[in-house]
Formats: sequence, structure tokens, C-alpha cells
Amino acid sequence: MTGAPETMLATLYARALDARARQPILGDAAALDAVSRIEYDFPRTGITASTAAGVAMRAKLLDDWTADFLVRHPSATVLHLACGLDTRAQRMAFGPGVRWVDVDLPSVAVLRERLLDVPGGDYRLVHASVTDDGWWDEVPADRPVVAVFEGLTMYLTGDEVRGLVRRVTGRFGRGELLFDVYGSFGIRVQKLVPAVRRAGATLHWGLDDPAVVESWHEGLRCVDAVRSVELPQIAAEPLSGRVPMWVMARLPKVRDVGRVLRYRF
Repeated sequence: MTGAPETMLATLYARALDARARQPILGDAAALDAVSRIEYDFPRTGITASTAAGVAMRAKLLDDWTADFLVRHPSATVLHLACGLDTRAQRMAFGPGVRWVDVDLPSVAVLRERLLDVPGGDYRLVHASVTDDGWWDEVPADRPVVAVFEGLTMYLTGDEVRGLVRRVTGRFGRGELLFDVYGSFGIRVQKLVPAVRRAGATLHWGLDDPAVVESWHEGLRCVDAVRSVELPQIAAEPLSGRVPMWVMARLPKVRDVGRVLRYRF
């Protein structure tokens, strides 16, 4: 794999490093097992213990928001878009009223089937690009939906992101969108990110104002916008990890390099 699909190995490696940490944030043992079974030069990704913690914090926040939605809507559909090798379906232990749909490119989905155990319950893995039209009609729109897409938007164009948001909000009566974004400054300095540069990937879309997305669908509103340098778990990090985040959070442009967003419609 090259380009954007290859970068999923960097996030997998990050979750594996977190699982090996003395005090893991996510504790993703399945990621650790998957890394042990893949012949790949993982240090090539440039992921360190510090950046691994950031990836784990982002995943933990999205997990928490997903769990919160399912508590409020025990009969719901989860759309995990561009799921890659993420074990969110395995981590969440979702209830019997939940329909869980993982979606990714056919080459990624085949690898996922070889590496990860299939969760129990109403689960399905769709072999398709999230921007394709064909697979949507196969997912019933009879329940509230929470669409989770981590590490995706920056690899799409603005039109593709807008189309994806409109597709979810237009098809389902109500729900939430949970995803992360780069700011425009992050897009400009993308070559400073080793995992992106070494995979030969290109980042396209950035978002500086979360209110922009609200205009894409009537009734869509942003209920949470957490800067990447201000994630909740940072407060529990050692001083060596907190200080750089504290500095970055006070630098214009740098503090908005990335966000994790929750929208409700």
C-alpha cells in the first residue's frame, strides 16, 4: 500500500505503542497483535511515544463520544467510515440494538479481515470507498446514526467532505457526526508529518471555522470542537508531554493545527 492507505499503518503502530506504555490511554491490545503479524518497517512512520499518545487521545475521545451516543440511542446505526485497521468495533462492545457498519477500500477491507477478529452482534464490513454511491442503499436508514470518520477528511477534497456530510445528514433523520480535521495551517505544513511524507500521501482539505460545516445541512450544529493540543487526557501526561502542548496551545495558527469535532443533526 502507498499514499493515504499506507498511513493507516502509522496510526495502527501508534495504538500499538500506546498499548505497550506503562499507563496506556487506549490500551488497544488488538493493535499490538496486528503489528506483530505485519512485515513492515513501522519506525519508518516516524511515530514516537509522544505522537502515539496523541493518536490514542484522539481515538479515546471519539470512542467516548460514540459510547455516549449509544447510551442515549441504544437502537442505532454506527457508520465507521474509512475504518482502516482501527479496532473501534472490537473496543466498543456495542449492544444488541446496534447495527455496526465498517467501510473501507476493498484492499484495506481484505487486510482487515485477515488481521482482526470479527465482532459479535449485528456487524458488517463493506468493501468500498466511502465516497462511492453504490453501498449506501444497503444500509437501512431506520435508526439514529452516529458516523465516525477518523483520519479521513484531510485526504479528501472539500467537495468530497461536503458530499459525505450531506449524504449522511440527508439519508438519516437524526444523528451525530464525529471526525477530526486539520486546519489550513496544518495542510500547509503537511510535509513536516513523517507518516504523510514517507507514504507519499497528500492532504487536501483543512477547516479553520467549525461553523462552516453547519451551513451544509439545515439543523446541523457543532456541539463540541476540541483542539488537538487541548485533548482531555493531556492533563494526565507527564510534564515532558504537557509542556510542549501547553506551548503549542498558545501559539497562533499552531494551536488550530487540528481539531476533533462533534456535530448533531
